[in-house]
Amino acid sequence: MHKPRSLSAKLGAIGGTLLLMALASIGLTLWVTWQLEGGAAAVNEAGRMRMQTWRLAQALGSGDGARIDTLARDFDDSLALLRSGDPSRPLFVPQDGSSQAAFDTVRHEWQVLRDAWVPAPPAAPAPAAQQAALRAEAFVGHIDRFVSAIERQLARLTAILNAFQFLLVALTIAGAVALLYSAYLFVFNPLARLQAGLLRVREGDLSARVDVASDDEFGALSQGFNRMAETLQGLYQTLEAKVQEKTLGLEQQHARLAALYEAAAFVTRATTLDALAQGFAQQVRRVARADASAVRWSDESNARYLMLAADGLPQDLVDEEHCVPTGDCFCGQPQGLAETRVIPIRVEGTEGLLGHCERAGFHTVISVPVRLQERMVGELNLFFRSPATLSDDDRALLDTLASHLAGAIEGLRAGALMRETAVAEERGLLARELHDSIAQSLAFLKIQVGLLRGALKRQDAAQVERTLAELDAGVHESLSDVRELLLHFRTRTNAEDITPALQTTLRKFEHQTGLATHLAVEGSGMPLAPDVQVQVLHVVQEALSNVRKHAGAREVWVEVQQAPHWRVEVRDDGRGFDHAATGGPDETHVGLRIMRERAQRIGASVEIDSVPGAGTCVVLTLPPRVATQALAA
Repeated sequence: MHKPRSLSAKLGAIGGTLLLMALASIGLTLWVTWQLEGGAAAVNEAGRMRMQTWRLAQALGSGDGARIDTLARDFDDSLALLRSGDPSRPLFVPQDGSSQAAFDTVRHEWQVLRDAWVPAPPAAPAPAAQQAALRAEAFVGHIDRFVSAIERQLARLTAILNAFQFLLVALTIAGAVALLYSAYLFVFNPLARLQAGLLRVREGDLSARVDVASDDEFGALSQGFNRMAETLQGLYQTLEAKVQEKTLGLEQQHARLAALYEAAAFVTRATTLDALAQGFAQQVRRVARADASAVRWSDESNARYLMLAADGLPQDLVDEEHCVPTGDCFCGQPQGLAETRVIPIRVEGTEGLLGHCERAGFHTVISVPVRLQERMVGELNLFFRSPATLSDDDRALLDTLASHLAGAIEGLRAGALMRETAVAEERGLLARELHDSIAQSLAFLKIQVGLLRGALKRQDAAQVERTLAELDAGVHESLSDVRELLLHFRTRTNAEDITPALQTTLRKFEHQTGLATHLAVEGSGMPLAPDVQVQVLHVVQEALSNVRKHAGAREVWVEVQQAPHWRVEVRDDGRGFDHAATGGPDETHVGLRIMRERAQRIGASVEIDSVPGAGTCVVLTLPPRVATQALAA
């Protein structure tokens, strides 16, 4: 695929090429200069070697062995320096064949001459001065040929350096010309065409177009100019179509506002969470023109998503998606990563990403988080049987609808908390009534006990009988007061989960009775509303009270099942009782009557089963929708 070149890339390529050529020329020039300096230093060192040769020849006549050794070592050092070079300065023998061959000859001849002039002990007679001079002159001749080879190589390098300098001058001139021509070709000429086109448009010629001669920035500007001219020409030619388009946009905006208004009105009318979720699922499906929709609820810890309502989804998919752990699917987003997004279920040429949704015939899912400030309340899911996209306006609309839903859910929750607060206030009222009634009865009984004690001391049998009768009547009256107050007693709960309250109740029971208790909670379901939790908790407390008073048990089991509906079972291993013998549980018994009344208030039922010698089982069963209905009741 052809990739357009930008203007900066073209100019950069030209400048970069020129820069690379200049750097290459400069680098080669520096290299040649370095070679010249190294060769010149080698010539100087070779001249020094000539002088050392003559000094050594003169020292042979004097017979000074120490001087001869010193001069020989100096010559060896010079050869070693030429052979290995000097790292502190450019000094080396050129690498051409002639210079290297001449240097090898000098080294070989020096070795022959050194063996003759500097023999090992016992020292041989020194050669005659004339003979030494002849050999020195012959050796110096080799050094001269070595120097000549170096000078020839330096002359060639000097010629190359001059050529590179001339080439550098020519490159500078060519670069300037190339840059000027590039500026004309890529900048000034396209700019002149654009100016001419603008002039024609200003004069009213909306058919003016600019030739797009390149694919750089000026090409893009030319294309933009042509599009602008086409747009202006279209505005004059299709003004009615533009008006219709704007009208359609206004209608769509009006439809969005109407949808928001309808949603706001609906959430104010919804009285239960079930009705709110179902109605909202239908509304959001209609607004988004989706094939199906679902409303999910998330707990406070954002550990799972439970389906509150669905519209258009197959029942098997609803059952399969009833509870989705957070992060296990594209639906059910974690709080920190939640955002409105389009999830493709089917991608052409690949297998589907979400098998259960694909089996239901869906092609795309849109996931919209339902967030209240920083807390995830739930999620909206829209299902489409064809590819779907999401514009910015549609995204904003869905986010706004989700915020309305979050506010409505929180409003229902706040209403439930307010009703639970009213229950707590009623509890305080009953406590005051308990104080007023029972306290007075106890005060009366205390007075009667004092009278009884006096009568016993006086041995007044008649007074004793009358006092005992008063005590008996007072006790019965107090029991009646207590039973009446117990029918309306409330316990306040503050947590979304009832498990901590049950654990606290069982710990108190163990502390009071010494009996072992076991608590088991199974399944994942909608949490109970606070006022429903109170009734369930008091049924459990009353069942435990019966165990303490009548069962004679050793252990107690409390089992809670949350799905598919709430079921609470209290079971003991006590003595039990016989239904046939007693005609079933005594309906006048205060504890059993209280349990049934509390269950009736939340639409639940209580079943009691007992076998003599095998214990008693009390089962509280709640309707499938009591959790959501009680939350908004």
